[in-house]
Amino acid sequence: MASTKQLTDGRASRGVVIGSMAAVFVVFGCCVGDDFSNVFTSDSGSTAVPPPTSTQRQDTVPILARAATEQGLCYGWKLVDGSQAVTVGSNLGDGIAVEDNPGCPRWLQLVADVDYTSASSELEDSASFRVAGSPDLDRARLGGLDTDLARFGLTEEVFVDDPGWAVTRAASVLPLLAAEAGLVEPLATAPAAPAAQVTALPDAGSDLWRDRSGYLFAVGALLLAAVLLIIVGLVQRSRQRRAAPAPTGRQRAR
Repeated sequence: MASTKQLTDGRASRGVVIGSMAAVFVVFGCCVGDDFSNVFTSDSGSTAVPPPTSTQRQDTVPILARAATEQGLCYGWKLVDGSQAVTVGSNLGDGIAVEDNPGCPRWLQLVADVDYTSASSELEDSASFRVAGSPDLDRARLGGLDTDLARFGLTEEVFVDDPGWAVTRAASVLPLLAAEAGLVEPLATAPAAPAAQVTALPDAGSDLWRDRSGYLFAVGALLLAAVLLIIVGLVQRSRQRRAAPAPTGRQRAR
């Protein structure tokens, strides 16, 4: 009886542990969402191309929306795996393409094609990307935008390593590249805060007073002493006159 009870208690304990671990994984998966799934798809050897994370998409859309409002040109991205679209987005929102969109008659779009091969294949993973635009844009100016992306570290290797980050990053720099190519006006920069007014220093005075201050102080002291001596002399002379006896009548007659 005792051994049967111990066996039952052990199975119950293992069931509680397994159930708790399953609950932890479920809660963790719900919290991190597609960020968590991208980790497994990118590192497990799967040939599926991971899309940008929700954070990357949500951070990119406002940047493109501001640029589209100021420059009058729509911006977007499109990540494909061969003929299959992985993700699209634009200034209009996540999942909304600019191409063939009535709300975007003029547009630029970063198109990236990433191909993952299986571990048993002799072919290597590859990626290509280009900047596409609406028919009204100058083709000559549009052609150089692809190579300009390398200035921001966006190369084929980066698209292979992290296609989701690369495609949203490339889309966010399209407004700058379009302005440099003369397709649109540059984005307005926020006015710089006025510098704090510097209080002017008080007048330092003439160099004559600074260089000869000791000499002038001595002269002033001597003049003051001379004035005091003159005053003392005048006071003493006045006292002596008052103290002298008045002359008698005989002295006056003489």
